Amino acid sequence: MSGTMVEDLKRSRNVVIAAFLGWTLDAFDFFILIFTFAAVAKEFGVSVTSITFAITVTLGTRAIGALIFGRLADIYGRKPILMLVIVLYSIFEATSGFAWSFSSFLVIRTLFGIAMGGEWGVGSSLAMETIPERWRGWVSGLLQAGYPTGYLLATLLFGFAYQYVGWRGMFFIGAAPALLVFFINSQVEESPAFQKIHTGPQVSLMRVLSGNAKLVLYGVLMMTAFNFFSHGTQDIYPLLYLGKQMKFDHGTLTNIVIVYNIGAILGGICFGFLSQKIGRRWAIGLAAAMSLCVVYFWSHGTSAVAIAMAAFVMQFAVQGAWGVVPAHLNELSPSEIRGVFPGFVYQLGNFVASFNGPIQAGIGANHGGDYGYALMLVASTVAVVLIVLMIFGPERRNISMEAKSIA
Repeated sequence: MSGTMVEDLKRSRNVVIAAFLGWTLDAFDFFILIFTFAAVAKEFGVSVTSITFAITVTLGTRAIGALIFGRLADIYGRKPILMLVIVLYSIFEATSGFAWSFSSFLVIRTLFGIAMGGEWGVGSSLAMETIPERWRGWVSGLLQAGYPTGYLLATLLFGFAYQYVGWRGMFFIGAAPALLVFFINSQVEESPAFQKIHTGPQVSLMRVLSGNAKLVLYGVLMMTAFNFFSHGTQDIYPLLYLGKQMKFDHGTLTNIVIVYNIGAILGGICFGFLSQKIGRRWAIGLAAAMSLCVVYFWSHGTSAVAIAMAAFVMQFAVQGAWGVVPAHLNELSPSEIRGVFPGFVYQLGNFVASFNGPIQAGIGANHGGDYGYALMLVASTVAVVLIVLMIFGPERRNISMEAKSIA
């Protein structure tokens, strides 16, 4: 193997590590809130349903961060902006632990959402533009597996440290991801595709977006369904379904969440790899269909073991579909705005889906505390929507990341 090939593999390896850890630690910081609902609500004297609006503002403002930091990444490069957003979301996560009122907590979570919104698009574009074409499928799955990995880390923190550090300490620990920037600064190189695309005349963001209006609309619709698919199966599941409705104790709840996050990690990698063989749309559609087969058992189980088994398969399917998204969105993206497009349409979809928590909590409360019904309703609906979108949607598997593509 030549020295050049060794250097290319090292560069690809380091960028995959950085992008994976960036998204893992981002998700870790986000899911700390999921496990501290009750404690934060009690601290500030509000209902748990009111606290779910902290998720809404976090998810709803991510589109702002995706637009701002994505555009900066298209101008100044992926690497420096990735470092910037990691530092910012770490700072705002730690600051959440200092909140002195419900209003201040919402403001801080809003700022966290903006910073969080910039990470996924910038990190995924840096990875997809750097790695060999043949790696895209499995790396896509690996990158997206960072999300349930972060969820798993937050679960472990909650399970083993919450009783000692409390909810504020959980958020303080959430500052740790800032250390990742030292690795990125010393070991990660700028995207070669960005360096090539960035040369020559630059085009305006609005020109590229208007020239690809149908693609933008499709991307937002697709990512709205995807975000309802993930948040609709995760956000209220631990505390409202497993805890409040099923009345599982702390240890049982933690174990179930660990089990289904392992399923999510494996699903993302498996379907990401599969998408390199059968295509992005077929892999996503297959994963969505799998979720429909298990959705009832996942939301209406009668024992901890049965629910854990169904939840493993459910999240294998949900994050299996998501495992294809980094490659699929970056391949669909116009090259000139790849720093903006994947993250922006993703986070616009997140904005539309940002009311999922209050909606599901409200549906469950209005049906006598049957949160399983709310979970099944949302999950099955969006699974069908995703299958339809995949049947009629575009695909650009293995497209060159360096060719300019103004419509």
